[in-house]
Amino acid sequence: MSRLASGVVLVTAQEASLDPDDPNAPGGEDVGMTATAFLSVSLDPPLVMVSVREGSRMDDLLAEQPLWAVSVLAEDQRHIASRFSMKNRISDRLLFADLPVVRGEASDAPLVGGALATLECRTEQLVTAGDHTLVIGRVLTATTPNADAGPLAYFRGRYRQLG
Repeated sequence: MSRLASGVVLVTAQEASLDPDDPNAPGGEDVGMTATAFLSVSLDPPLVMVSVREGSRMDDLLAEQPLWAVSVLAEDQRHIASRFSMKNRISDRLLFADLPVVRGEASDAPLVGGALATLECRTEQLVTAGDHTLVIGRVLTATTPNADAGPLAYFRGRYRQLG
């Protein structure tokens, strides 16, 4: 499958506060994950799908949090893809610290500035498939903040640019 080129996205969601009843407790934490298994499923209704590793933090979060977002990364955003694909990280707080993001209106999840496109989704279905969960989401909002840039691609185990 390394011979199949794919686009690169950052999937984000907001984890709820650990103690929502305590007004002094820190708010929710942003969580992000690089994905190359992302695709359009349907135009009517608008559905997309992302594949997440079973038992990962994002898998656990999306099993509880139905709202999430996707930023389709541009060719100059390789550093973002690399940052959020690191294994065994403790917290995503530092990973988001210096990224230009805006909050999604529907999901409150971070959307990366300079992305080719951004989508906000609500989970419609979770499907177990081997060691992954296929998360099918209904698209709630879609924008193209940087529609003129080229896409970041993944091919033969490396990030690449088209052309």
